Amino acid sequence: MRSQRIPRYFSGLVLLGLVTIGCRVSQSPEDVAARAPRLHDRILSIDTHCDTPFYIMRTDWKIGDRHDPLLRQSGKIDLPRMKEGRLDAEFFAAFVGQGQRTPEAYAKAREAALKGIEAVQGMCREYPAMIGLALTPDDALRLKKEGRLVAFISMENGYPVGKDLALVEDYYKRGVRLMTLVHTRDNDICDSSTDTQRPEDEGLSEFGRAVVAECNRLGMIVDVSHASDKSFAGILAASRAPVLASHSCARAVCDSPRNLGDDMLRALARNGGVIQICFLSDYVKKTPPNPEREKALQELRTTYGSIRDIKDEELRKKARADYEAIDAKYPEATATVKDLVDHIDQVRKVAGIDHVGIGTDFDGGGGLAGCNDASEMIRVTEELLRRGYTDREIEKIWGANTLRVFRKVIEVSRRPRAEK
Repeated sequence: MRSQRIPRYFSGLVLLGLVTIGCRVSQSPEDVAARAPRLHDRILSIDTHCDTPFYIMRTDWKIGDRHDPLLRQSGKIDLPRMKEGRLDAEFFAAFVGQGQRTPEAYAKAREAALKGIEAVQGMCREYPAMIGLALTPDDALRLKKEGRLVAFISMENGYPVGKDLALVEDYYKRGVRLMTLVHTRDNDICDSSTDTQRPEDEGLSEFGRAVVAECNRLGMIVDVSHASDKSFAGILAASRAPVLASHSCARAVCDSPRNLGDDMLRALARNGGVIQICFLSDYVKKTPPNPEREKALQELRTTYGSIRDIKDEELRKKARADYEAIDAKYPEATATVKDLVDHIDQVRKVAGIDHVGIGTDFDGGGGLAGCNDASEMIRVTEELLRRGYTDREIEKIWGANTLRVFRKVIEVSRRPRAEK
C-alpha cells in the first residue's frame, strides 16, 4: 500500500509545482488581452490620488460626460473613462496650495477645502446611478457589486486645518477619509520634501503629532506623500495605525526627494502601510534635460505662480492655455507603463507585495506614455500580467492592500488610546 501511495504523493507535488510555476511565468499577448478584463471584473481597483475636483468645479466641464483624451482641457478622469479603463474607485483630493500661516489665510484655505469636498459630494448627488460616495471599505465593495463607481474624499495638504485641531474631525464628518499632511512647502504639521526656502528638515511638529493622533482616533488614513524624510520617520513613529503614501515612487529607481528610499520602504512595511506608485513622469524616470522647455515653464511660473492656486477662472484658463502651448512646442519625454512597473518590482523586492498600490496623481501632473488617462488604466494590469504577476498579487496592488490599511485604520480608531 505504501509503495502505491508514494508515487501519487510525488506526482501531486509535481502537478502543484507546475501550476505554481504557470502562475508566475509571463503571459502571451493573447492571454494578457483576454485575462486583464476578466480579472478586473473580479477585483476592486483603487486609485488613491487625483486632483480632478478642479475640473468638477468648472462650469464648462461635466464629469458624467466622456471627454476626448486627445483634446485639450479634457482632463484625465471622467466617469465614462473610469469604466473604460476598469478603474472602480478613486480618492478625489480636495487640494489647497500652501499659503501664509495667518488667521486670514487659514480661513481662505478652509473655504477652498470645503469647495473641493462639496464638488465630490455634488458629483455623487448629480450622478447617483454612476457613482456613490464611500466612507468605509464595505461601502466601496457594495458599490462595486451594484455596478457603480466609487468616490472617496481625501484632502491634499493639511494646511486647511490651520492650528485648529478640531477641524480634523470637522473634515472627517464631511466625508474626508485620507489626509495628505503636507504639500510642496512646509506647514504647521510637518516639513515638505521639496521646500527649499528652509533647508533644515525639522520633521513632524508637536501640533503634527496631535493631528496624527486625531486621525488615528477618528479612523482617517494618514498620508505621508510629500513629507520630508524626517517628517516621514516622525509620522511613522507617532501613528498607531498603518499609513499610506498616496502618490509616491521608489527612490532607488528614480532619485527624487518625493520618492521613498529602500530604508523608508522597509519602515513602511513594518508599519503595515502601503506606497501607491505615482504616474507623474518626473518621479518615475529621469528624462534628458530640455532647457528650452524649462526656461519657458519658469517664465510661466513667474507670470502666474502655481496654476492650481489661481482663483479667477478666466485667468486660470489663460494660464492653462499658455502651459499647453509650451507643452506642444517643447514636448516632454514621458516615462512609460514599463517604467512605472519597474517601481512596483522594486517595492515588491524590498518591502513585499503587501505594501504597494496605485496612486496616479491624474489631473495633478500624472500621466505616462501608454497610460495617460483613466481609460487606459488596464494597461498597467496588462504589463503586470506580462511580467508574471499572479492574479492575487495584482488584486493586492490594485486595491486589496489599500482596503487592508483602511480596515486597520478603522480598527485602531476603536481601540483604547494606550494600545498600538
